[in-house]
Amino acid sequence: MADPRRTALFETHQALGARCIDFGGWEMPVQYTGIVDEHCTVREACGLFDISHMGELMVGGARATEFLDSTLTNTASNLAVGDAQYSLMCNDRGGVLDDLYVYRIAREVYLLVVNASRITQDLAELQRLVAEFESTRTVNVVDESDNLSAVALQGPYVNRFVSQLFTMPGLIAVERPTALEKNQIDVFIFEGKEVYVSRTGYTGEDGFELIAPNDVITTLWERLMELGQEHGIKPAGLGARDTLRLEMGYPLYGHELNEEVTPLEAGLGYFVDMEKSFRGRGELGYQKNEGPTRRNMAFAMTAKSPPPREGYPVWIGEDKVGTVTSGTQSPSLKTGIGMAYINQPYAKPGAEIEIEIRERRFPAELRKKPLYQKS
Repeated sequence: MADPRRTALFETHQALGARCIDFGGWEMPVQYTGIVDEHCTVREACGLFDISHMGELMVGGARATEFLDSTLTNTASNLAVGDAQYSLMCNDRGGVLDDLYVYRIAREVYLLVVNASRITQDLAELQRLVAEFESTRTVNVVDESDNLSAVALQGPYVNRFVSQLFTMPGLIAVERPTALEKNQIDVFIFEGKEVYVSRTGYTGEDGFELIAPNDVITTLWERLMELGQEHGIKPAGLGARDTLRLEMGYPLYGHELNEEVTPLEAGLGYFVDMEKSFRGRGELGYQKNEGPTRRNMAFAMTAKSPPPREGYPVWIGEDKVGTVTSGTQSPSLKTGIGMAYINQPYAKPGAEIEIEIRERRFPAELRKKPLYQKS
């Protein structure tokens, strides 16, 4: 087995005392001071995550917009330059090959941020689809993942200092990062290099994701830690990233999403434009008309129990009605939470269920997403 890859920030994590684990072939920090502490810091102040394991694919050329509209479930042509959207890439059966973020950074140039475990597959699939799409080379797909690193700055206090990172206005539209609206991106100069700054995140908090060349990411990280020191900033690992996203009901590829799951089953129909043609649309149209046979639902434990985990059975009476896809102990809600695929017609908010944990059943309730809402 090949050794796990390391990001350009690995030595920084070691110096901070991070505990690292293998995550999708990468040696990544799972925690520094502790998952609960880091989780609460993001909810109450600000946390800084290394997300350099994510992939960056550039799609450009005269027909790039048309190509992405035909390939992804959401509508790239609706984006103005500087806008972003969540989208999915499906196979012919409507199963999810990957979920990703699409950033329009020029009229016919897009930055796709994809899951770490899917970079190779996504690149090959997009290049294959380009070859099917046209015979002339008016669309190019280039993998920039090895050249770029990324961090996520998340939490209610990030607005207090993020703009101090840059001295010049953005190259696309805004004067400073705090002028960005949700799902917008701009390019700023840091240490003479272009840095993509987007108002996006995976935590449910306000925040930014910054994508920069490998050779400046360490300086950028250190500068953010300096600027955020008086505002309570802490480094945060994948453990807190997971508990934060679960409280919001955000899917994780390989858990809620895979090639056998459709966006409609996953509860992501909002990001599927059925008015256009795209790969997998036929199967999704059929499923939309008939209704999916299962749905991804959030749940919360309603009595004291061990934390729910992936793979645990879900019961209603003597009927096994589903399987947990992700589970954890929620630091914010102080109870076990998770997501599960629930068979119809049982998939209804408010339904009382039981999660089988170590051959014992514990009561829980199906709930609407997000489980966590700011007071």
